[in-house]
Amino acid sequence: MPMLNKDMTLCISLSARPSNNGTRFHNFLYEALDLNWIYKAFAPTDLGQAIAGVRGLGIRGCAVSMPYKEDVIALVDRMDPSATAIDSVNTIVNDDGVLTAYNTDYSAIAQLIERNRLDSTASVLLRGSGGMAKATAAAFRDAGFVNVTIVARNEGAGRALADLYGFGWMPDAGDSTADILVNITPIGMAGGPDEHALSFTEEAIAAASVVFDVVALPAETPLVVAGRAAGKTVISGAEVATLQALEQFVLYTGIRPSTEQVRAAEEFMRASSV
Repeated sequence: MPMLNKDMTLCISLSARPSNNGTRFHNFLYEALDLNWIYKAFAPTDLGQAIAGVRGLGIRGCAVSMPYKEDVIALVDRMDPSATAIDSVNTIVNDDGVLTAYNTDYSAIAQLIERNRLDSTASVLLRGSGGMAKATAAAFRDAGFVNVTIVARNEGAGRALADLYGFGWMPDAGDSTADILVNITPIGMAGGPDEHALSFTEEAIAAASVVFDVVALPAETPLVVAGRAAGKTVISGAEVATLQALEQFVLYTGIRPSTEQVRAAEEFMRASSV
């Protein structure tokens, strides 16, 4: 990494529980491509002031994670169709003080659905109702899935998301099972109150064919570990993080790294557990 200097371009991330995933991924590629850039993660105490800082300090790019993906909509100047379509933002690009919001979560989920050849006739339990859940639900809908149930304790948000895509809703999964289990809540996330908990029951995991945890920290969440132990097809949040971070990198820099460079950055990112 180059020595800090006045000409260095800064990119950041905003999250309630920041990790080093994006920091390691982006900074690895900056160094590999000899870019005078640096990336830093933050946990803002005031979202409005943080976004004002992005604009006022000329910060080039800003990744947005839970729970800010919807709250930042009112703070940007333009919404790219990728964000407008699902009313959720995970990327902000600053062009001379004009902030444009994007969403690269959707494309990451869509790629993983295709890459793992998930059967669109399968039943799905999708737990969560926030911004990332919107991106995930939209990707499943656009991949042809219709037998999807949104599991969310917040009835207003859960029903709204379900109605938006023609899916079902329930407040708690209980004893329900499905072919595909998808967790998009902080359950299992490192540092949270439920970091050692399973987002679905062991019975549901046993009955499923695919276990998909969007939580990226740690890479091996309790749900991912349980899914692997049960011999299921497992899709991890670390995979989501790589794909969405790559598209963010391209939006920020205008450069698309080679497949080999991305693979090396992913390995470097996964070498860290914090």
